[in-house]
Amino acid sequence: MRTNILNPMIMAALFSTLSLAEISIAADGQGEKQQEQKQERGQKKSEQDQKQQQHRVQQEQKQDQRQEQQQDRVQRKSDQGQKQQQQRVQQQQQQDQRQQQKQQQQERVQRQSDQNQNQQRVQQQERQNQNQQQKQQQRLSQQQQQKLISQQQQRVVQYRQHLEQQQSVAQQNATQLQRQKRMAQYRFQEQYLERVRQQQIQLRDNRFDYNRDPYFYTASIYRYNRGGTYYQTNEYGAKTLRQAVNFGYEQGFRAGTADRDDRWRGNYKDSYAYRDANYGYSGYYVNRTDYNFYFREGFRRGYEDGYNSRYQYGRLASGNYSILETILSQILNFQNLR
Repeated sequence: MRTNILNPMIMAALFSTLSLAEISIAADGQGEKQQEQKQERGQKKSEQDQKQQQHRVQQEQKQDQRQEQQQDRVQRKSDQGQKQQQQRVQQQQQQDQRQQQKQQQQERVQRQSDQNQNQQRVQQQERQNQNQQQKQQQRLSQQQQQKLISQQQQRVVQYRQHLEQQQSVAQQNATQLQRQKRMAQYRFQEQYLERVRQQQIQLRDNRFDYNRDPYFYTASIYRYNRGGTYYQTNEYGAKTLRQAVNFGYEQGFRAGTADRDDRWRGNYKDSYAYRDANYGYSGYYVNRTDYNFYFREGFRRGYEDGYNSRYQYGRLASGNYSILETILSQILNFQNLR
């Protein structure tokens, strides 16, 4: 009987134990699953963190690379700028050196030219002294004097008429220069015309004493060739022709400089002063045709020097432009008659 009672109790206890065991096993299984899920989430997060870390590292590396490239570009640009600056400095130094050498060469040439001119002046003076000592100038006869005086009076009348006619021509040329906006050339022409106007006034007011002027009783001592024809003159006529060449060179230099300042094409024949060629001409001692011819010979050379900023045919001394003695002698080529 006791055995029968115990069996159900044992069975109940056994069932209870089994149930508890099942519950425990189920709980353990659920805990393990949660643990695995937690580990998986941790693993995913860790992997995600690693990827983000790798991405940040890559971004930093790219940024560092861009910065290095930028620095390289800046450095190359700086190096290039320094190299260009060095090249400019070297070019400037070379240019300065060439300019200095050119200036030194010009100074040597000028000194040599001055020495040659001094020697020529001394020799010329010696020849003149010898001519004066050895050969006395013959005084012209009264008839020859009257012939020269008559010719001179005709020249003066013709020169006055020519100056009056040239006024309208000069005004037209001045107007043209203003239209062309060649203001430097316009100012030069105004200065030129002012000198010619002064000459015109002197020619009008001058009371010339023909009988006392040595030109009219002094015999010719030179001859010169113009256009294939020989002409004769005395020392006073020769001096006037020398002045014509020098005045021509001076005015030509100023005209050439004016055209250069106006950025105008170089053409000495385009200048009113070249066409007029009466600057410095008093109307006495030589024909106006001769004076004009030798004035233009000096003008052409002076214009070329002035337009090109050089002194090939002349020089500047004490603010005055004058043609070189060697060039002057070549142009006039005076030959002694005695």
